[in-house]
Amino acid sequence: MKIGTVMFFTSDSMQPAALGRELEERGFESLWVPEHTHIPSTRKTQYPAGGPLIRPYYDIYDPFIALNTAAAVTTRLKVGTGVCLVPQRDPIVTAKLISSLDRVSNGRFLFGVGNGWNQDEIENHGTEFKTRHKLGRERIEAMKAIWTQEEPEYHGELVNIEKMKQWPKPVQTPHPPIIVGGAFPYAARRAVAYGDGWIPRADRLAKDGIGVLIGKFREMAVEAGRDPASLPITIFRVPEVIEQLRFCEEIGIDRVVFSLPAGKEDECMPIIDRWTAIMKQLDG
Repeated sequence: MKIGTVMFFTSDSMQPAALGRELEERGFESLWVPEHTHIPSTRKTQYPAGGPLIRPYYDIYDPFIALNTAAAVTTRLKVGTGVCLVPQRDPIVTAKLISSLDRVSNGRFLFGVGNGWNQDEIENHGTEFKTRHKLGRERIEAMKAIWTQEEPEYHGELVNIEKMKQWPKPVQTPHPPIIVGGAFPYAARRAVAYGDGWIPRADRLAKDGIGVLIGKFREMAVEAGRDPASLPITIFRVPEVIEQLRFCEEIGIDRVVFSLPAGKEDECMPIIDRWTAIMKQLDG
């Protein structure tokens, strides 16, 4: 089972290059960065964690800049969006950005995707909140065409791209893995429909039992005609509980990702040290 970490990089946090080096040196598999382009001062949607929205949500770096910086000073560490808000992004520009990052990192990019929860943020990008899931799927399908075809075009209900050319193509074939983030059952269905994996959060799985929902997800994949092995599971925001992590290994979880605060080295490094010890215990 692979282990990675997710962090909101800000101007006041530990920086991507420094963290990337530390993670690779200790043998961690991946670094993930969330995305928020901005946070509107209005609020139609409540913060899912409750209370006021914390500052890192509107102080966070662009994920692709942060990941490129980490990739530039490492050779093995995988870098991923956790998650990229596809309904807020132009698919042609984003396809170019991802293929370029996959090229310069020599095939180390993981494309975690989601459709967002903040209605005001999404609508500021000209997207209708109620159609964001359809738009997200069509933009992903359009990007797949751009990455895999010499002269791609795409025609959907919301996305229309005429015949075009775009290089470079990604290193990974047919393209970087598209790992769909979100809860069961809705995001799980999207992962089965067009993804190469699923990213649920540990706290949301725990409500019904991690093993129960993972089993239901795999049944869902089989019913849709997909091999569950083609949909590896990455669990985000896992706790530092060795028994729970061993259970994740037992049920075939591909990757777990722990959270780091948007803090400096003195706040982050003790957490990384504890997870280094946990990783050694799991390797046993």
